Amino acid sequence: MTGRLDWDDLRYLLAVARAGRVSLAAKRLGVDHSTVIRRIGVLEEALGARLVDRGPTGYDLTDRGVTLVAAAEQMETMALGALDQISGVDAQISGAVRVGAPDGFGTLFLAGRLGKLVVQHPGLELQLIAMPRVFSLSKREADLAISLSPPRSGRLVATKLTDYKLGLYGAEGYLGQRGTPAGVEDLPYHTFIGYIDDLLFTPELDYLAEIHPGIRASLRSAGLVAQLQAAKAGFGLCVLPHFAAVTEPSLIPVLPGAVDLTRSLYMLTHSDLKDLPRVRAVSRFVVEETRMARELFLP
Repeated sequence: MTGRLDWDDLRYLLAVARAGRVSLAAKRLGVDHSTVIRRIGVLEEALGARLVDRGPTGYDLTDRGVTLVAAAEQMETMALGALDQISGVDAQISGAVRVGAPDGFGTLFLAGRLGKLVVQHPGLELQLIAMPRVFSLSKREADLAISLSPPRSGRLVATKLTDYKLGLYGAEGYLGQRGTPAGVEDLPYHTFIGYIDDLLFTPELDYLAEIHPGIRASLRSAGLVAQLQAAKAGFGLCVLPHFAAVTEPSLIPVLPGAVDLTRSLYMLTHSDLKDLPRVRAVSRFVVEETRMARELFLP
């Protein structure tokens, strides 16, 4: 170490590590671009080590930067935990909690329910990111993430929320014009809506070939909500979760006995955050709401 370390400079390193770009880190910190670069430069000078390298897509941590960020995250978690404890166990739960979820579950299930939790805890700020993607908890893209598979690595804690059923659905207009398939062997002759192959964010969504290898989607979307809207408009047949299709009276189950898929939902959080009262409150709420709605997921 060549100089005096200012612990506040670690906030800037953490922000860049999580954002990947100085401009985005600056925006999140509420400072300008040059301030972030200057504060990281001061930190590097104090430690006598290079912490970040400028890459073609943003800033990457060096090996020493990775080590320091891991330590800084532990310090951050301890500080947040201490603040929560000082506030008291019975104190009002407050602060921001970001929840990342696939667009179908996030938009069609969580969005209409999370408001109840804010009513219970007015000081709580809930940030719902409902997008068809995988969220990195290590980069703090979310505090809680809903996934279709359990974690395979990392310091993550997983809770299985529920299994859920999927089936094949078509609008009255489409079925009236094209007819209802008599069996799975008829499906390749029908128009299908599905996912874009190279934008599938998890292999659990690649289920058309599982139903019949001859099925080809004519309209593809990266998100479930867009597929649902296309099916409602009568464009073609679509595989949908029961919890998404059941609220749409215009959609009719097709071959319900022959096309019956099951997938699972897991809630993930970083082990450093799981015991924070505000994170724990949101986690408990999501678990309870999902399990109370069991009939939506497993009819």
